[in-house]
Amino acid sequence: MSVDTITSRLLAEHGRTYAEEAGITLRDKPSPLYRLLVMTVLCSIRISAETAIGAARELSAAGYRTPRAMADSRWQDRVDALGRAHYVRYDESTATALGEGAQLVLDRWHGDLRRLGDEADGDPDALRELLQEVPRIGPVGADIFCREVQTVWPWLRPFFDERACAAAADLGLPHTPGGLGGLVPPDEHARLAAALVRVSLSKGATAELRAA
Repeated sequence: MSVDTITSRLLAEHGRTYAEEAGITLRDKPSPLYRLLVMTVLCSIRISAETAIGAARELSAAGYRTPRAMADSRWQDRVDALGRAHYVRYDESTATALGEGAQLVLDRWHGDLRRLGDEADGDPDALRELLQEVPRIGPVGADIFCREVQTVWPWLRPFFDERACAAAADLGLPHTPGGLGGLVPPDEHARLAAALVRVSLSKGATAELRAA
């Protein structure tokens, strides 16, 4: 199968970003960027992506769409929202991390993550370091945020982390950020990155794509 065919199938079958799945219409505005950060925190522990995405949707439905709303919420209400999404075992510690993270965003970036992007000053590595100041977010979480936010922060493109590049190598695709970025238009980079990560997490998906 040609590189173009594999790429097209990746996008068609697996190219939904995690933000889209969480009901987040990404824009370069404070609320959607903060909701993406919350989703990143939820995805940053050993729990299924499906559960984490469900928890992000539940927190959004509860009204916690800004750092101010999250910081002002009761800890127990955050725990309850996570519980409704079956985000178990980590619900109490995550509720604490979300409250602390919201306060950090308010204190450090005045509630607007565009200021975080400005502080990174066009340097993806600097952005990843800044993201890891948020409670619960480590290197993996920083990569999640960057993969998704490149949709609205063009200066990050092409952002393909080690997981996405490894999945690409397994499929016989170019497996550097520059090589992968050349396969699709820039506004499709986030979708391709998400597709590669989804395939890497799906038993049999790589084999199916190779065999088709």
